[in-house]
Amino acid sequence: MRRPALYSSSRSARPANVEPATSPVADDASPPRTEATAPRARRLAFSASNPVWLWTAILLLGAALVASMMLRPMQRRLTQEDINAAVMKTMETQVMPSEYARAYDKVRPAVVRVVSYIKKSRLKEEDAKLLARGAKPKPLGPAKEDLTGDGDEVENGVGTGVVIIDKGVILTNLHVVSGADRIKVIFHDGLEAQASVTGVQAENDLAVLQASKIPDDMIAATMRSTSDLAPGDKVLAVGFPFGIGPSASGGIVSGLGRVFRSPEGKQEMKNLIQFDAAANPGNSGGPLVTMDGEVVGIVTAILNPTSARTFIGIGFAVPIENAASAAGLPPF
Repeated sequence: MRRPALYSSSRSARPANVEPATSPVADDASPPRTEATAPRARRLAFSASNPVWLWTAILLLGAALVASMMLRPMQRRLTQEDINAAVMKTMETQVMPSEYARAYDKVRPAVVRVVSYIKKSRLKEEDAKLLARGAKPKPLGPAKEDLTGDGDEVENGVGTGVVIIDKGVILTNLHVVSGADRIKVIFHDGLEAQASVTGVQAENDLAVLQASKIPDDMIAATMRSTSDLAPGDKVLAVGFPFGIGPSASGGIVSGLGRVFRSPEGKQEMKNLIQFDAAANPGNSGGPLVTMDGEVVGIVTAILNPTSARTFIGIGFAVPIENAASAAGLPPF
């Protein structure tokens, strides 16, 4: 009977009736012992449990990993030249906002439109008193244009203000709100609120307003000392010229410590900042800011020797030190 093939390294029990391997005569159906055990030896040589084969595989795998790492290109270390080139590439391919645009974006949330109203009945009474004294009625601009419309009040003037304290404290020009029966402010998000005058500084044509309500995300402007301001420094004027805006105009500081006398000659202001950024009626009370978006002055007047009262290149602003003191803020 033929012996079955071996697939395990364990020995099987020898049958009792099998003759010893030393028998000189072998059964034709049973191969010699040496030939039957040869495949088993070969299988043991390539078995995963064989230590020689296991260590050989580990060494080959390690050699392959080392060769792979040696063939991989090494990453080059960044130099300052590489960084400069990357920055230049970014600047060439992307349009960056100008410094004027950045200054505008920073101060814009603090800029408000200021509208003053006056009652028609009071205008008529004042005109009647002037006529009784033989004087000519004083022109009041837009408020005089229509005294026959609906309602008892008309718009007396439009100006600009800037929030300096996030509780709704606003700086503007006194002449924007002087004589008004009602004052309204409009914030950057469109919120409208009534405002009252809480302080004045007549010598600098300044008024302090308190808004009755403010936006939830109210952001006050940042103020900066004018001690290091110099002629030639870039500045931006933000406001509502002729009610249009908010509008921005850029220029430079033309001079410091200037003196301005009103066209009527009734008021003289000193220590003003002269600038050449465009300013027109409606810009009054607006901020004059640096390229960092920080307020250095409150636009208050323009110089024009003609009766047009429009900008010809010379504007004046009250230094923010004076303006802040009107609101009771400590000096820088």
